[in-house]
Amino acid sequence: MTKKWFRIGMVSVFILSLALRFWGLERFNTLVFDEVYFAKFGNNYLTHTPFFNAHPPLSQYMIGIGIWIGSHIPFWHDTVNGLTGSLRSPWTYRWLNALIGSFIPLVVAAIAYQLSYRRTFAILAGLFTACDGIFLVESRYALSNIYIVIFGLLGHWFLLLALDNQNRRRSFWLVFAGIGFGASVGTKWNGLWFLSGAYLIWIVAWIMYLIHSFSNSKFFFQSPSLEQEAGGESQESEDRRQDSAALASPRASAGSRSLEAGVSTYSPSLLSSSSSQSPLQNLIQLNIFQMLFYLGIIPAFIYSIIWIPHLQLDKTYGFIAVHQQILKFHLHLGGNSPNVHPYCAAWYKWPLMTRPMAYYYQTAESISEPLPVMGPPLPAGAGQVIYDVHAMGNPFLWWFGVAAMLFLIGMLVSQAVIPWVKEKRFSMPATLSVDTWIALYLVINYAANLLPWVKVTRCVFIYHYMCAVVFVFLAIAWFVDRCLCSYYQQLRALGVTITFIILAAFIFWMPIYLGLPLSPNGYKLRMWFNSWI
Repeated sequence: MTKKWFRIGMVSVFILSLALRFWGLERFNTLVFDEVYFAKFGNNYLTHTPFFNAHPPLSQYMIGIGIWIGSHIPFWHDTVNGLTGSLRSPWTYRWLNALIGSFIPLVVAAIAYQLSYRRTFAILAGLFTACDGIFLVESRYALSNIYIVIFGLLGHWFLLLALDNQNRRRSFWLVFAGIGFGASVGTKWNGLWFLSGAYLIWIVAWIMYLIHSFSNSKFFFQSPSLEQEAGGESQESEDRRQDSAALASPRASAGSRSLEAGVSTYSPSLLSSSSSQSPLQNLIQLNIFQMLFYLGIIPAFIYSIIWIPHLQLDKTYGFIAVHQQILKFHLHLGGNSPNVHPYCAAWYKWPLMTRPMAYYYQTAESISEPLPVMGPPLPAGAGQVIYDVHAMGNPFLWWFGVAAMLFLIGMLVSQAVIPWVKEKRFSMPATLSVDTWIALYLVINYAANLLPWVKVTRCVFIYHYMCAVVFVFLAIAWFVDRCLCSYYQQLRALGVTITFIILAAFIFWMPIYLGLPLSPNGYKLRMWFNSWI
């Protein structure tokens, strides 16, 4: 793909994302789902009304800023309500979220490109993210989850940019990475998992480097028979020295890079890659002091200053006390069962999307009636038109993405096990291929954002999966990219088919993402499982 078409593709993805988020933004002149909290909280900052918030305040600051700017724009005020505590148009408390959410596909695409420098991979990652339902829904209302995601993703993108630079430029991007991670935690505490993913991939890189450095140790890694067949000790030492230098400076030898371009000699053919570099190869150039300062002290500092305006408004609790109250609130929120909330869904239900949730549901007798605002739906059978906003992902994007993530896990396991079986020894190559680094990055960050929820006993919902599922989007985009670049026609056809199905599914379920009017039959047609309702 040429640079020109890449730019056209990225602009097209952004325009699609923007149009979907702003189209009919005022459709429901009410507070949808948790807008009853976050839109009110944003307005409270403008009216100087103290309140307790069970989450860090950054997203409510953003919503409040959006309300203030939107209230000074002399249009889009055809409908107003007083549900936030002031007379506001729904557009005022939703438009900034819609704008910020429109950039998430671009940031995902930027991460994909920075991981591999492959334009097709980046375009697919951005397109698939733009075609997801739960990100579309969350962006169209005054909710907070898009801020966790975009700040966390920006932290990762800036970290990759830092790894791709040296000296002052690296420090510059590391500062912004720390700011991004701090802002993500300043939205909700689970934004911390983005930061933990960065630490984990750095730790893994150092572990692999240390294993490689001692990979020929007779005590741990090599059987006696293989030791006898090995060459002289001096030659081994020289080889290790050269390999270690290559790992620390992967750009030093173009010749060795070309040999390492494929995933491995035993990887499937669809994984072969013409790209030979990834910023992740430079992870071991970051020492522990840099990590602790840029990705420890700076995020903590940013998180702390985010609280200042809120604590000045509400002086009931100090900095420590407010965190104690927030923790107490979540610990007493209740168990993770339908008895607590009908849409409670444990973490293992998220990947296959077995329990999405309705953010808004109303019925009307005809499409010409005014849109319902408040009150219960009409009696069963009386409503001929259904308005439903479902916080539900693109089913095939999620399902294919989980399959792609499992493929990546299998690829990593095979690369560790097959050499052990063939050579009867554990060894670590001097450099890993780009696709292996991508697999490590995606699997580690997916696990970092999903597995902490295993121990959470409070009621949780499918939107808590948003921080993890973005790495699923990257995984399926990577798989399709490898298929489209394959020499085999069957694999190229598979890549095209997967892309077509994802796009078709997005169009099919779009009415329940946008809250468009549906007939009862049209609604049932989209509710494939009883657990979706």
